[in-house]
Amino acid sequence: MGTEALLYQALAEGKARCGVCRRRCIIGDGERGYCQTRINQGGKLYSLIYGEVASVSINPIEKKPVFHFLPGSRWLSLGTLGCNFRCPGCQNWELSHAEVGRGGTSFLSAEQLVQLAKQHHCLGISWTFNEPTIWFEYTLDGAKLAKEQGLYTNYVTNGYITPEALDSIGPYLDVFRVDVKGFSHEAYHKLADIGDFTGILESTKRAKEKWGMHVEVVTNVTPGYNDDEEQLRGTASWIRQELGEWTPWHVTRFYPHLKLRHLEPTPVAVLERAVRMAHQEGLHYAYLGNILGHPMENTYCHQCGSLLIQRYGFDVRQYNIEGTNCRYCKARIPGTFAQRAQTMIKS
Repeated sequence: MGTEALLYQALAEGKARCGVCRRRCIIGDGERGYCQTRINQGGKLYSLIYGEVASVSINPIEKKPVFHFLPGSRWLSLGTLGCNFRCPGCQNWELSHAEVGRGGTSFLSAEQLVQLAKQHHCLGISWTFNEPTIWFEYTLDGAKLAKEQGLYTNYVTNGYITPEALDSIGPYLDVFRVDVKGFSHEAYHKLADIGDFTGILESTKRAKEKWGMHVEVVTNVTPGYNDDEEQLRGTASWIRQELGEWTPWHVTRFYPHLKLRHLEPTPVAVLERAVRMAHQEGLHYAYLGNILGHPMENTYCHQCGSLLIQRYGFDVRQYNIEGTNCRYCKARIPGTFAQRAQTMIKS
């Protein structure tokens, strides 16, 4: 039957309203919600995926991508099946669009998860590959144990989490790496099958302001969907105004997948233009992603312009931050940094 959900409301006629994501599905007896991972049995809601792991690996934090939180560190990264979005060009569609309950997973308890992270000398645990919100009960248990054991924690998320779910896990999450897939209702309707994306912006702001999480934003720039100047500039402006000028923004290259296989990869010039717009809007740390070796993937000091972190893919080649300061001009660099980057692992 699964593990009883933590956040739901029992309704009349045996129905239940899920309280984990902002779809707030009303689910009839014997039925599942939009994500297909929660089922109503006799008026009670159960998760079908608690501890069911579909993919697990050790990755550098740069792969999330996160650039201003312990660069070069190793993170135990894991995901399950299902998603509360159905993005037509999802790069992890084998997991997110998979049919839940038909195998393809192995059980890993929250205790085993933390042990595995420590065994492999990881600094943290990252719930990624598919949407961690739908794995809520498991990620909450894992995050609590991780914090007790001195590990960091990270959600790689689409941000469509409810305020009550975010507030439940908020004390135990360090990093909120969120997708802002576009900056119009039309774009979100096409890319994620939701009508109102403002809840994502609200959750992201709440993660930073109420819970003090380190926030980095990613926009996968998809030709014809979210690559116009109005949306790109709008995203940059919102980040600057609501999250602050030091918040990293990653504009990443789309590659054709699934139902968007007919599209071409995002032109490099479009991404470069987005980074320039971000600087114009007042963001100090905008990055270009998914193009190996591009200089806009590096970190440069906002004050003196010196190269602080040189990256090649997920590999840190140079590291010129001392404590939290630029080695050259001593300006404080926003983020969480170690005395030196950990030895990079190859992916």
